This record gives sequence, structure tokens and C-alpha cells, in this order.
Amino acid sequence: MATKRKHLSSIANDVVQKCALQVGTAVDRLVEEFEAEWKPDSVSYSRKFVEFCSSKALLDLCPSIGEKISDGSFSRLTFDMMLAWEMPSSADEEPVRESMGKEKEEKKRVIKVPQEDDEIPLFYSDLMPLLVDHGPNAGEDAFVWLASLFPLVADIANGKFTFETLTAPTGSRLHFPAYDKYLKEIDKCIGYLQKQGVPRGVDLADDELILHVEGTASTQRVVRHIGGQSWPGRLTLTNYALYFEASGVITYEDAIKIDLSKDTEHTVKPAATGPFGAPLFDKAMVYESPELSEGIVLEFPEITSSTRRDHWLALAKEIMLMHKFLSRQNVESPSQAWEIHSRTILGIVRLHAAREMLRISPPLPRNFLIFALFDELPKGDYVLEELAESLKKDGSRQPCSASSILRTINMSISRLPDTKFEEAGKKCTSAGVQDDNYLSLTTAINNVREEARETEIAKASTEGLKEEGIGNSAAVLMELLKRVKEAILPKFQEILTWQRPMMTLAIIAVALVIIYKEWINKAIAASLFWLVLKMHHVRKERKEHQREGIVVCTASDQSTVDSIVSAQRGLQTVHDMVQEVNITLLKLWSIFLGRTRKHAEMVMMVTCAVAIAIAVIPLKYIFMGATLYGLVTTSKWGKRFQDDRSKRRLKEWWDSIPAVPVRVVDRAEDCPVDNSKLS
Repeated sequence: MATKRKHLSSIANDVVQKCALQVGTAVDRLVEEFEAEWKPDSVSYSRKFVEFCSSKALLDLCPSIGEKISDGSFSRLTFDMMLAWEMPSSADEEPVRESMGKEKEEKKRVIKVPQEDDEIPLFYSDLMPLLVDHGPNAGEDAFVWLASLFPLVADIANGKFTFETLTAPTGSRLHFPAYDKYLKEIDKCIGYLQKQGVPRGVDLADDELILHVEGTASTQRVVRHIGGQSWPGRLTLTNYALYFEASGVITYEDAIKIDLSKDTEHTVKPAATGPFGAPLFDKAMVYESPELSEGIVLEFPEITSSTRRDHWLALAKEIMLMHKFLSRQNVESPSQAWEIHSRTILGIVRLHAAREMLRISPPLPRNFLIFALFDELPKGDYVLEELAESLKKDGSRQPCSASSILRTINMSISRLPDTKFEEAGKKCTSAGVQDDNYLSLTTAINNVREEARETEIAKASTEGLKEEGIGNSAAVLMELLKRVKEAILPKFQEILTWQRPMMTLAIIAVALVIIYKEWINKAIAASLFWLVLKMHHVRKERKEHQREGIVVCTASDQSTVDSIVSAQRGLQTVHDMVQEVNITLLKLWSIFLGRTRKHAEMVMMVTCAVAIAIAVIPLKYIFMGATLYGLVTTSKWGKRFQDDRSKRRLKEWWDSIPAVPVRVVDRAEDCPVDNSKLS
């Protein structure tokens, strides 16, 4: 019997012994190899030793992992590795033993449940026994650490998001039944995809794998819409394209290819379909490309939600974003490109497994898809840049990389490209997640995650405003404008109406000096600094009220009839404003077209005079004159010299301009033809 290490916890001792048995060596031999790099009294010695032994065992298991995924002993070993990583030393084990002892004492108290409370919701009765037990459970950091050594369970780039989704029903802790079911579902999904046939009339590339299929006899329907016609058929997704095969009398017709790997401005987005082209059912997606005259519309019919459509949409976007990533990051090495393909393929397989595992509440697809996730998250492009850098440094050299795992799980093994790893990759390090190649990547991921949480909180604060009706939205807008008006408008009125003459004179002098000296940029900079000081002053004064919201009062003492009359008057006011704008535009259009010769000639003469003045007189003098005129005319002294005759003559001249006649038609044959579209 092997000797247990006193500094290790019981679970860590058990894992070390299993790892030694898997590698085919003694524990003492592993200790000697490890202590050649790490001193026994170094910090985190126990955890590093667990990482070292686990790495050794996984490197030995990876070449034959395809045969062992569904084996309960493999899931038990890797789960125990996570437990040992979380609790590596005997000192970490003491608090856990005390808490477990207290739980056992509490369990001795039997509580009788009334008969009428025995009805438990379906979610808890059917799903929770599969995901929870009373044994030890693993946390997020341990799960991500295992993903760095064994990328089948998760990818290090989105491992934290995958863990959040998997453990959402179980309080952010991963229990062994859930983990075991997760691995078995991955194995089932791989086996299912291997059985799928190649689309009719298509020769798949050597590195092209089938990732999802629907529209067969055993799956739900997929319908393609072409104009007013609908064609049911089978839809197949690979890591390069979508293939749609219309259903024939006996078999499928030749597939049409929707190439998702092209470096063009193509898009996939949600769409709505319905009879006679009416957008009634929001359960379709449309592929649009500059090479196509019209988009390809694919509908995924289902009774209640649009979950199927959203799932296919996320998968198609992931493939497009993956190829865009390879193009933008200039990934030219075939092995590195296939590593990215493999990580994307495994992400889709994990998504299928999670959907089967959590059928009652399907997970968000993006949490399992690397590129779709970081395309949506704020500053996710930083993570993708770090991902490209780590790929170029490390590539697919490790025996337990995503590409090597994809080969060992027998997923169309005859067509996979041969990815050879260097001998240096066989050397096991104990750095795990803290390896130099991943430090910057994990830092960027953590920053993006925190940024995403802040963004979600900010978006949540606006959801209530989006759900309000037009009446409440208008009330909020008026309240906000009222606050701005009360804060700024009175001061401007005091200055313009010369209620404070000294202040007005000072502003005139400063404005003239700024314009004459051409200090506009300095004036703008000074205004921005003043704004910053004002914000700091307001925050300091109202620190105790900074969490208070804006209260909008919609109460009114008007009766129902008065409210209706007020609303009618408001609509009439808006209607009058629209009419005035239309009349103004039609009169300007009449002048431009020269329908009234006298008015058009006058406008052209005035325009020429203004153009000559601007060309001859320096612009700063024009601005100075306009500033003086605007401020002086509002004073009492300036109003004495104002002549109302000029305003009257201008109004009379404007009223004498005829508008361009407008004719409204309601029949299509009477509508004018757009010549630009005909050409």
C-alpha cells in the first residue's frame, strides 16, 4: 500500500495515487521529478504537486480518451482532480471537516412534511436529482484549471461562462452527477454527429465536419422560403458552410451551399415569415451576401418560442466569426488554424450536450461559443487578440490540445488533418492556468467579465424606460428638459435681456477678444475644464443623494373630458407644426426651381452679395459683428433703433411665395416611376 503524504489532503492523496497508477510509476518517483523543479517548503507546494500529477495522468489518457469519455471511472478521476486542486493540503481540509460535521448533526433532526406539500415542481423533481448529490462539489476556478489541461470539458477562453451556465440550477457549484452526465452527453453528441450522412451532391473538404443537422424524419422541420413558395428540407451545418437539401418525392435534392467562410460582408440575422409575405412568425433567419440578389430565408417552425432559430443563428454566426478571426489575425499556419477550428467544434459539441442536459431551461448558446461570446461582450476584442497571441506562442503542440482531442475521439478520423505536436510538448509543466502563455489571456477574460457585469447592471436600469408607454415616455422627456431649462435658461435670459448689465458687457468683451485673437480652441478647452469642475462640485455637494432617482409626477386634477380635450389640442399642435414645415420646404423648393422668377432672382442676388462679403471680409470680423448685433439688439438702447417695417416687409415677401403643388394618389398605377431603379 502506498504511503500517504501528510501535507496532502485525503482527496489529494487519493488523486496522486490514481495518477501514479495511470502513469505506471510510484508516488515517490513522481515526488522526485516534481521536487527537481519545486522546493518542498515553497508556497503552494501541495497544489503544484497535484497539478503536476494530474497533468501527467491526463497526458497519458489523452491518446485513448475516445474510449474512456463514457467510462464512469474517468469522470470520477477528473472530478476528484478538481476537488484535490481546490483542497490540496491537509490544512485546507480541517475547516471542511468541521462544516460537514455540523451538517450531519443537522440532518439527524427529522422534519415531517405535510402531505399537501409533497407536490414538488417538475424542475426540481426531474432535473435536480441528476445534478446534485450530498458529496463534495467543485468550484469555478477548479473547473477552469481542468479545462486548461483537458479542453474537452471547456475552453479556457470561455470556461468561466460555461461553468456559470452549467451550475446555474445548483448554486454555482458543480456536483459529480451533473459533471458525469455532462461528459456522457458530450460522448452521445459526438456519436450522433458521426452517424450523419454527407449532404447530397456535396464533397466535404478534408477538414470539414458535420456539426448540426435538422429537418430529418427524427428531427423538427426546416423550411426554405423563396418568394411565395415554401420548401421543406434538411439543413446541415459544418465548420465551413450551411447545406440545405429540399425534400423530393423519395429522397433529397442536391444541396445548395451557403458558404460561411468567405471574407465578405455577409450576414445572418433574424427574420419573420408568414402567409402572403406578412411578417407574422418570428422564427426564421435570413442569410444576406453582396453576391446574392436576395437573401436566403430559412424557417424553423415551433409552437411557442423561437429557441431553434436562435440556436441555429448562434451557430452560423460562430462559424462566420471564426473565419473572420482567422483572416484578421493572419493565422497562416495550418496547425494553428486547425486548432481554432477544433476549439470551435468542441464548443458546439459542448453546447449540444448542455442543451440535452438542461432541456427544461435551455442555456444561452453564446456562453459555449468563443467568438460569438466575445463579439457581444464589451472589450471582447481584447480577449480575441490575446487568444491569437497565445495561439502563436503555443499553437497545437500539446498532446491534450483541442485538435489532438478531436482526433482521439474518432470524429471522422479519416478526414482530419494530421496535427503533430513537438517533443517539447510532451514535457509536463505544473503551471496549469498560471502558465506564462495564459496569464495575459486569463487577465483579459477577467477584465471583460467584470466589464460585462457592469454593463448588464447599466442595461437593467434602462429596461423599465423601454417598457413604458408613449405617455410616460413623453412625461419623462418633459421632466428632463424642464430640469435643463431651469438650470441653464434663466442665466442666459439674464445675459441676453441685460438684467445684469455688467455681466453682459463682460461676456461681450470676452467673446470679441476670443474671436479677434482666434482663441476658439482655447475657449472650448476652458469650457470643458469648467464642466469638469462643475461636475466635481455637484457630486461633492450631493453625495448623500447620489443614489436618488428622478421622480416624474403624472397626476392631474383634470377630468376625463378635460384630458381628452388636452390630448386633442396637443395632436392639433403637432399637426400644425408638420404643416408649417411642409409649407416651408415647398416654398424653398419653389424658389430653387425658379417657379417664381422675381423671388428666385432676389434670392440669387442676396446670395451673391453674401458670398462676396464672406470672400472679402475676414470671417472673424463677421462673427464679431454678428455677436455685437445679437447682444445689442436685445438691450433697451438697441430696441429703440429697431424698425418693425423690415420684419413686416420680410413676412409679406415670404407670404407672396407660392408653394409647389402637391397631389396625393392612393393607387399604384398613378405613382411616379423611379428612373434610378429602372437603370
